[in-house]
Amino acid sequence: MQCSHFADTAIIAKCDGKTVGFVSGYRIPSRPDVLFVWQVVVADEARGQGLAGRLLEAQLATEACRGIRYIETTITKDNAASRALFAKFAKKHRVNMEEYPHFDRHTHFNDQHDSEYLIRIGPFSQ
Repeated sequence: MQCSHFADTAIIAKCDGKTVGFVSGYRIPSRPDVLFVWQVVVADEARGQGLAGRLLEAQLATEACRGIRYIETTITKDNAASRALFAKFAKKHRVNMEEYPHFDRHTHFNDQHDSEYLIRIGPFSQ
């Protein structure tokens, strides 16, 4: 669905014809200056090379993301790699990174998934 409904805000990285990275997201309809990053995936063989950050850069540079002032995503407390990615991205762009409780383990996930926290970075200059 991300690649069909939100194709304009999805980015794929390939190496030798093989997909090695993918970032999907969408503009939040009620807040069109916000890009919600739904998923960031980097293949094992492409990790540690800054690919995820470059994919986020490419995503923001698309025509479909013109006017984006904030990026939001949700991350669990124990997802160190995703937290590091977004912290590094915010630092590189010299913007704030804020964190708020969002989806609670008990209330939203019936104790089947860890709580997710909303990460908000920005504002990016237009």
